[in-house]
Amino acid sequence: MRLALFQMNSGIEPAANAAALAAAVREAKAGDAAMLFTPEMSGMLDRDRKRAADHLQTEAEDQVLAAVREAAAEAGIWVHIGSLALRSDADPDRLVNRGFVIGDKGEIRARYDKIHLFDVDLDTGESWRESSIYDAGEAARIAETPLGILGLSVCYDLRFADLYRSLSDAGATLLAIPAAFTVPTGKAHWHVLMRARAIESAAFVVAAAQSGKHEDGRETFGHSLVVDPWGEVLLDMGEGTGIGFTDIDPARLEDVRRRIPVLSHRRAFAAPENAG
Repeated sequence: MRLALFQMNSGIEPAANAAALAAAVREAKAGDAAMLFTPEMSGMLDRDRKRAADHLQTEAEDQVLAAVREAAAEAGIWVHIGSLALRSDADPDRLVNRGFVIGDKGEIRARYDKIHLFDVDLDTGESWRESSIYDAGEAARIAETPLGILGLSVCYDLRFADLYRSLSDAGATLLAIPAAFTVPTGKAHWHVLMRARAIESAAFVVAAAQSGKHEDGRETFGHSLVVDPWGEVLLDMGEGTGIGFTDIDPARLEDVRRRIPVLSHRRAFAAPENAG
């Protein structure tokens, strides 16, 4: 089964990003992929909140989502939009970081709002406070796709293993981890965490990423990855932008889960007590 990843350098104009995504959908279909995966914040990356506010829409109004749905229907291919920044239906002054699974007729098959928000201060001087404007999601999500049962997550979720345990317990055989990773954290942790999530869940990991210097001044790590259930890296796109392809074999999943049946060996246990 073939899948495609779009490694992007999203800019500050949703229309330009929508056009790039639609072109990527067509290229993925031409390459015989059953499904295309895109990064976190595929529709826009702009840390200037005043400027970005002019482009932010609700899900029903978002031009990027509409463009990808139309392109998927025309091409007849499934798409996982890693995430879009959208205005909350409940409070237009708040945002959600929402991923979508789009079917080959352009229909929305699943939605997922990022649960863990990136509120950190890095040694480089970078400071991020996603919770100041974004509302966190409250539920894990899976979706049936041509590639198998897909567990949904976004970027910083990567660091919280209990989410992936929940997804694999629910039957996920692939884990989508789209991202716009910073360069310092990417160099330190990207590959090891992606491989760990694949190994402990005995599942494929598909991680489409943002890459390079962006219009708003930030820099992202790139290195979109596909990792198999044994922890082997099947695809590493390095830096730059473009489409990457790889094939995944369901027999590989079955073989790994037979050799080391970690899912069936999971046990509930009591929380630790202070013995002192």
